Amino acid sequence: MYNVVVVGASGAVGQEILKVLEERNFPVGELRLCATSRSAGKQMVFRGKVYTVQETSIDSFEGMDIALFAGGAASKEFGPAAVERGCVVIDNSSNFRLDPKVPLVVPEVNPEDVKWHQGIIANPNCSTIIMVIPLKAIKDVAGIKRVVVSTYQAVSGAGKEAIDELTAQTRAVLDGQDYPPKVFPYQIAFNLIPHIDVFQEMDYTKEEWKMVKETRKILHDDQLAITATTVRVPVYRSHSESINIETVEKLTARKAKEVLASFPGIVVLDDPARKEYPMPLFCSQRDEVFVGRIREDNSVERGLNLWVVADQLRKGAATNAVQIAELLIKYRCLRGGNR
Repeated sequence: MYNVVVVGASGAVGQEILKVLEERNFPVGELRLCATSRSAGKQMVFRGKVYTVQETSIDSFEGMDIALFAGGAASKEFGPAAVERGCVVIDNSSNFRLDPKVPLVVPEVNPEDVKWHQGIIANPNCSTIIMVIPLKAIKDVAGIKRVVVSTYQAVSGAGKEAIDELTAQTRAVLDGQDYPPKVFPYQIAFNLIPHIDVFQEMDYTKEEWKMVKETRKILHDDQLAITATTVRVPVYRSHSESINIETVEKLTARKAKEVLASFPGIVVLDDPARKEYPMPLFCSQRDEVFVGRIREDNSVERGLNLWVVADQLRKGAATNAVQIAELLIKYRCLRGGNR
């Protein structure tokens, strides 16, 4: 049994982490639930037992084996202290993802990278996780020259306030009333916003650069040509992505379907005649990455188009983090790095 502390337990990702730990029957010994002072005192249930959320402090990590950080600034403040106290930190924030000393892991793609951790392992961006799994499947058999991806990201990726805003704003619009945006820069109800996170170099957003830089790190390919456009859409849950892949070797659509269907964590849902393809409506609350609309690119000699959908709160965050914790046990690299 392993002692686990969940930081940010009361938030959307933290709640999903607890759900996944229970569903996957993770061997939890002692469990501590931590969050900010605002959430301290809240009660939560895990395996039928009631736990009280505590305010996070450096003492929260004493005697713990694994610290699962749900995101935000907490890992930057408390991550090093957790490591000093013997924890292995699995972090959902972007604080350590591009640190060369920190593994960035998707268990279906680069599981061996957990072995060289120095106390902290980063969970990638949700959109990156959803994309790199089918990319890895294709890369292994045909190589990849270039990737063009456009995302259609659910509002839950921006937190509970974003979900509430979509609900209230939709009702207001239908009733002919005004509802000024607070979470998003523009109305999200009945609209698409091609802007997620802050704008950075070359007028790409931080979310778009995450997908570029994190994918290169996970796939161990610093030269991979990849460009992204990230879009917020009025969907509650599950991100969708249109991915165009130019391969090194020719790969037919038929062979690509076979390759994708045999890869861990992927479900191919692709039958145009029956109008079968992945959609957020049917892919939420699932851990698999669903791939459909698999076609050869008619504009280049060696190219593929994929439509990919996955639940960003589960595989894009909580499930991936718990899978990393399972790898730590499998590879016996808990407590103090690779011992």
